[in-house]
Amino acid sequence: MSTRPALILVICLVAAFGAAFLVQQQREGYRDTPVLPGQKWHVHDPDRPYPHEVVPGENGAPPSDAEVLYDGHDLSKWTQSPKDSGDQVPAKWNLRDGYFEPNPGTGDLYTRDAYGDCQLHVEWQEPEGIVGRGQGRGNSGVFLQSRYEVQVLDSYRAATYADGQAGAIYGQWPPLVNPMRKPGEWQTYDIVFTSPKFDGDKLVEPAYETVFFNGVLIHNHQKLNGPTGHAEIPPYVPYDGTGRLRLQDHQSTRPVRYRNIWIRRLKDYDQPEK
Repeated sequence: MSTRPALILVICLVAAFGAAFLVQQQREGYRDTPVLPGQKWHVHDPDRPYPHEVVPGENGAPPSDAEVLYDGHDLSKWTQSPKDSGDQVPAKWNLRDGYFEPNPGTGDLYTRDAYGDCQLHVEWQEPEGIVGRGQGRGNSGVFLQSRYEVQVLDSYRAATYADGQAGAIYGQWPPLVNPMRKPGEWQTYDIVFTSPKFDGDKLVEPAYETVFFNGVLIHNHQKLNGPTGHAEIPPYVPYDGTGRLRLQDHQSTRPVRYRNIWIRRLKDYDQPEK
């Protein structure tokens, strides 16, 4: 075999690595500009780390840095145990063809792991032929950190109180608009959640939520009054700012269906990877 092709390959690889090195050495920027408030970086600082690359998903599929909580096959990431323990009860909700739904009477479903600031994607469906009125029309809920509920309900031309319809931050804020699809069609929540901050027993910063419902913005960095309550306004109680995702079993006669659930832990890209 001739050594010429191998030599050409080596030359190409060296050139590629050299070009990448040159790009790093020739990054644009300035070191004599003002330092950004609250940061250590100059404006247009060439030494500031680049964000790490993430491969986006297609049509609601999870991006490459997401943790998939349900992919259509099993509920191994979930438990029926409301309290953290090393002996968590396996999930008892019903697995169907590519989705799952509450097994009425078994109680709410919890992730096995806890999360802080996060981006959450959830798809859900109210079955066709749903009956009932108001809060009885396929009631469920997505609870961030098991405390803060984004309501799940059939609100397609169905009446209930405004801060209890689908997409509401339950008991606090109605959605800005109602983009609900008909029962039998899949609905999508994309939620960005920021945990509250405490200094001892003092609340320093409340929780915030940004919510897209079927691609439509319905809450824009909305400040939360505290945890979710029914007909009350519960106060914040100090905790470490993390908690498990919770799906509500409201014991509806026609259970809500869930599929394609994934979550991303959010962190400052300037910080090193752990």
